[in-house]
Amino acid sequence: MLTIDRATSSLLIVDFQTRLMPAIEEGAAAVANAERLMTAAAMFDVPLLVTEQNSGGLGPTLPELAARAEGRVTQKMSFDACRAPGFLDRLGGLPAVVVAGCETHVCVQQTVLGLLDAGRRVYLVRDAVGSRRAESKETAIARMARHGAEIVTTEMVVFEWLASAEDPRFRDAIRLIK
Repeated sequence: MLTIDRATSSLLIVDFQTRLMPAIEEGAAAVANAERLMTAAAMFDVPLLVTEQNSGGLGPTLPELAARAEGRVTQKMSFDACRAPGFLDRLGGLPAVVVAGCETHVCVQQTVLGLLDAGRRVYLVRDAVGSRRAESKETAIARMARHGAEIVTTEMVVFEWLASAEDPRFRDAIRLIK
């Protein structure tokens, strides 16, 4: 199946942290889309995991996202979350991972490449990732795509998880993306 199936995917939110986000170009839009993805994941029972990179230096996850994480935050020091002890176990065994986060060219990219190496299908949410500079973000997106990550948008993820206009959550999903 080429579409994102809610039954076989999880959502990974990478390093949306308090001391990092003020430096991220168009960071507010990436955060808003990460919130939408987290809401949709809850709506469709898609498992969620959030990472924090060096939280002593970069601070905790943004409060608006942490409130939705409900204890599903994993600490890491390695840029590639897959190298953090127990990370893949916490992520679970579903074959597909939808990824959003910061910084696109550092922790997001290294984690995506690690997930691909681990045999996962990765969907990188272009409008829910950010870097300090646009050229770093775009270069990283191109590199991840070359290595097999599918590049998607928040709206694509929500509609693919929804799958049908007959789903009873259709109106809620439409409100979420408007």
